[in-house]
Amino acid sequence: MKNWFKANSAHLIVIAIFIALVFFYFTPVWQGKTLAQSDVVQAQAAQKELFDYRAKDGTAPLWTNSMFGGMPTYQIWQANENNIGTYVLNAVKFVFPSPMDTVLFYLLGAYFLFSVLRIKPWLAAVGAVAIAFTSYNFIYIEAGHITRANAIAFIPPVIASVIMCYRGSKLWGPVLLALLLSLEIRVNHLQTTYYLLMALMLYVIFILVDAIKQKQLKAFFINSGRQVVAVVIAVMVNASILLPTWEYSKLSTRGHANITKVDDKSSAKKGLDKEYAYDWSQGIGESVTFLIPNAYGGSTGGQLDEKSHVAKFFMDKGASAVQAGQIAEGMPTYWGDKRFTSGPWYFGAGVFFLFVLGLVIVKNRLKWWILTTTILALLLSFGKNFTLVSDLFFDYFPMYNKFRAVESILVLVSITVPLMAILTVNELLTRAKEIPNLDKKVLYTFVGVGGFCLLVGLMPDLFLNFRNAEHNSLIETFSQQIGDKATASELANQLVLDRKDIASKDAYRSFVLILLTFGLIWFYLKKKLSEGVLFGSLLVLFLFDLWGVDKRFLNDRSFSEKGAVAQQAFQQREVDQLILMDKDLSYRVLDLTTDPFSDARPSYFHKSLGGYHAAKLMRFQEVLENQFNGALNEDVLDMFNVRYLITTDPQSQSQRIIRRSTAAGNAWFVDKITFVKGNAEEMQAISSFDPHKEAFVNQQYQNEIKAKTSSASTTGEIKLTSYHPDKMQYEYTASNDVFAVFSEIFYDKGWKAYVDGKETPIIRADYLLRALQLPAGSHKIEFIFDPQSHKVGNLLTLISSIILGLGMAAAIYFSLKGYKNETAA
Repeated sequence: MKNWFKANSAHLIVIAIFIALVFFYFTPVWQGKTLAQSDVVQAQAAQKELFDYRAKDGTAPLWTNSMFGGMPTYQIWQANENNIGTYVLNAVKFVFPSPMDTVLFYLLGAYFLFSVLRIKPWLAAVGAVAIAFTSYNFIYIEAGHITRANAIAFIPPVIASVIMCYRGSKLWGPVLLALLLSLEIRVNHLQTTYYLLMALMLYVIFILVDAIKQKQLKAFFINSGRQVVAVVIAVMVNASILLPTWEYSKLSTRGHANITKVDDKSSAKKGLDKEYAYDWSQGIGESVTFLIPNAYGGSTGGQLDEKSHVAKFFMDKGASAVQAGQIAEGMPTYWGDKRFTSGPWYFGAGVFFLFVLGLVIVKNRLKWWILTTTILALLLSFGKNFTLVSDLFFDYFPMYNKFRAVESILVLVSITVPLMAILTVNELLTRAKEIPNLDKKVLYTFVGVGGFCLLVGLMPDLFLNFRNAEHNSLIETFSQQIGDKATASELANQLVLDRKDIASKDAYRSFVLILLTFGLIWFYLKKKLSEGVLFGSLLVLFLFDLWGVDKRFLNDRSFSEKGAVAQQAFQQREVDQLILMDKDLSYRVLDLTTDPFSDARPSYFHKSLGGYHAAKLMRFQEVLENQFNGALNEDVLDMFNVRYLITTDPQSQSQRIIRRSTAAGNAWFVDKITFVKGNAEEMQAISSFDPHKEAFVNQQYQNEIKAKTSSASTTGEIKLTSYHPDKMQYEYTASNDVFAVFSEIFYDKGWKAYVDGKETPIIRADYLLRALQLPAGSHKIEFIFDPQSHKVGNLLTLISSIILGLGMAAAIYFSLKGYKNETAA
């Protein structure tokens, strides 16, 4: 054991340093504070109903009616108790609360990759810091995109395990690949996992080409076969996530469109709308932020203070320094083409300098994979700004059109750039004498990269515009606020001056950092610095650089006292209290004081027709686009049983409640059934109708309905008698056979209906509601949500987790056995 500690002492010290860095960065966490993350707040609101029932029943429901009229909860939260990865993640989180665990995963995963590449421990630590502390890793955390951040953290170690497999690792390579890929999938950000798989496909292609050249195809296929087994296990470990998600995705906004907008003549499409998917595209010129963080103004706001040109402008107009500073802080310093942004993609000035140098001097066979991955990811990140490549992938590459915010593929570049940078330093350590004209290459790279930063600092107008396409609209907005167009134009000019100052300041900063990095490399090559001093200096320099930029977006001010965030976000308003006095089992609320279909907070208290989720049911989205486009369709509100509207009084600006007496209720009998030929006709039909009396049904259900009409003379009633998100019970009496419509979302991938215990087909009516053909008499109805995909997925997850656990145990056993034999020899 002593020998083991001695052999791994450097690794243990590095890990201890990583833990110290995490604790130091997140001191508010161990002081009992928590991040005020907007997306986490939205998630908490969306999860409220399911957690309430989980606390009551011991198990979480698989359906919630708190958002969008109803949707599966496995798109909101899952326990995944059969998944071995759940216990690994929870164990780390128990010791290192979020987001400390995420950053530790960043560091350890990257360090593992460099270690597998046989980089010396202290240089590997430098590389781990360079990858972990890239700006968007922390911007994602600040915004609450924790699942994405965790998925990013597992990219480097998954790549490392694939490299191990192709090096011939027969046991640990496949076992680690299965474990790490299962964790990558388990954290459940499939877009990031998809980008990882794209990078791995490129890597496998390069390995295959190399195997052909070396005439080692047999070894390639054997190693690939082991990985296929590992990947299958990793996927099956997450079957409880993947099977329901795959099933749901086909019916969500990521799947086929049933129709387009009523006024749109284009055909129904598959996947996301291209304009929506490209909404957050990286600007081509904006990529300069890889090197100069605030070249495009940084985040949308919060960059200016009382010393800015804008603040001085307002002080000249009579505002106090405090007032002027507050106004300046809200000014839009970001001038790129995105609607708004939380910050730039910044990889480190010194890191980027070494990346460029690596393109010139590195001979490692990974170089071309790194370069290809970087270029492809960069081109795809441009989205609408470079459609030649983006459209090709969007239209033809499998599943690419399921994902939005295409700039997020830059997570691959945030790994490949530091990876090349560290390989560059390693190249200088191992083969500096073999590189021809090395001094000139280092010097010319410094002049090129550093000189560019210096020129931007001296003459920012030469390279950057500081105005975007919306600049005139901005002036118009200022004019409306100020009341004078000339003054508004002058204010806009002052804002442009501030944008220049911000860019210039960071350009000088990057130049100095590049100069220092160049100096360290130069003095090392001239034998003026030892290897240890070089590593330590680079570690401090990169940490200083990236830490400083990260703190602009995620700092101590981002934290609040534990409980304060939820208390503030979910403070019960008077209107909420009044609505909650209504103790009926189920009705819906639409809060119009916010953007109802981009805000889940009302779902914390109510069964909301609105909500916030990246993948709504497609039919619900289509109803939004066609029936709520510009105005609310009262008939559609009725059929959703929207009993209360929360609005703002135009006079007093106070919030008020409108009780809608026309809401159709939980269920009702209709007098007339009208069959329609298709989705477009059905959507058009519900644009204006009386849902209490008539139901529109697609003709595909014609054989399941006995008659087109229910007698208007039918006497009886139907009522909800028991509510549970997964189980809803009704009782009814009817003098004749009737057709009942329910104000619940139709979802045939798990919902089943029973009348007196006998299963009855659920019919889709009014485009997206449930309906039943019911016999006369007094009967009980029960809707139960029990998706087969969830049951099968859970079973596969359990079996595969056991297999993976046994594989890990075997790997540990044989490793210990080999180690004991080695030490005994």
